[in-house]
Amino acid sequence: MFADRATIIIKSGKGGDGHVSFRREKYVPAGGPDGGDGGKGGDVVFVVDEGLNTLSDYRHRRKYAAEDGENGSKSNRFGKSGADIVLPVPPGTVVREASSEKVIADMSGDCTRKVVLRGGRGGWGNQHFATPTMQAPRYAKPGEDGQELEVLLELKCIADVGLVGFPNVGKSTLLSRVTNAQPKIANYHFTTLRPNLGVVDLDEGRGFVMADIPGIIEGASQGVGLGIHFLRHIERTRVIVHLVDAASTEGRDPIEDIYAINKELEAYGADLTKKPQIIAANKIDVIYPGDDDPIRRIKDEFEPQGVKVMPISAVTGKGLRELLYAVWDLLQSVKDEPVIFEQEYFPETAIFKDEPYDVYYDEKAKEYVVEGPRIEKMLGYTNLEAEKGFVFFQRFLRDQGIEDELVRLGIEEGDTVRVSDMYFEYYE
Repeated sequence: MFADRATIIIKSGKGGDGHVSFRREKYVPAGGPDGGDGGKGGDVVFVVDEGLNTLSDYRHRRKYAAEDGENGSKSNRFGKSGADIVLPVPPGTVVREASSEKVIADMSGDCTRKVVLRGGRGGWGNQHFATPTMQAPRYAKPGEDGQELEVLLELKCIADVGLVGFPNVGKSTLLSRVTNAQPKIANYHFTTLRPNLGVVDLDEGRGFVMADIPGIIEGASQGVGLGIHFLRHIERTRVIVHLVDAASTEGRDPIEDIYAINKELEAYGADLTKKPQIIAANKIDVIYPGDDDPIRRIKDEFEPQGVKVMPISAVTGKGLRELLYAVWDLLQSVKDEPVIFEQEYFPETAIFKDEPYDVYYDEKAKEYVVEGPRIEKMLGYTNLEAEKGFVFFQRFLRDQGIEDELVRLGIEEGDTVRVSDMYFEYYE
């Protein structure tokens, strides 16, 4: 069964606890602390699998968890890190936070592997807490908890050209004639219950990927019929081929059909109506002499709007070559930039939202102070010596409202900010 949406719960591994122990050897009456550190928890990683084209595997299982890190042990032995859990998805899958539907990762283009949830760090063993005045510490640091998140997986087909139109206008027939795809074809509505992709091969190595987008009817953008489930697949296409039954074999007016489908594209949003279109006026093999010329009517209506109309017969093949080369030419005029959805939700900062923090000005030390459990937890996840870690730190201050709070307190450039036990100079 084709599935292009799935909601699952993912969880990274907990870090192993640090160990409390002391060196015990013959003739060493006062051995020092030798408790080892806990291992890191496993990450949750999404990877692109080119052999997949559906999310159906995620319909049968709800929860996915990485391994916890092992606890440290005596003799300075570190705990083993937990194994990552790797979740394969088809290219074009967008990972979203389920409640807000904000984008966490778009598994498209260069993004073929993404760590979505990081495992907790292992806790320190008691060897780290020895001081000149405390040479036998009897405590160790527990491992950090893993992160848990409900995510929505949403597959958006990656194709250069999207075929749209009312059911039974010949989209599947056209796709089968011009590509290597073999969609199910029959003379009834909603034969196609999944997007079908095929490669169009032209002369001199030219070609493009075409997708049949099924089931779009009036009201689709509001959930009528099946179309709402497939409108999302048009977002990545660069050109839209609007297939219409020019012969009105089912009694519908082709011009009204085109306007109706365009209305649904506009209602869905995502700038779908801004994509270049070509109208393929299909079924010319059943337009008989003496009938009102529907091709002329369609051309008179849409070509003044800058939309080319190409008469074709998907059954006999007439006009298909001309259509494909017109589509190719149109593709060359469109920027070849893949549609990639930017990250909007950052799980690493969201986990801190329930932890308290304080921001205040220390008159005695003449410095601004940011402290509290939320800050300590953030620093535990962050390597400030790395560029990515520092960028994360800056984003954390902004996203948590800490930067705004410092401005409200009157901070100016060059002032000192103490975050836990680290000092920074403030710059706008």
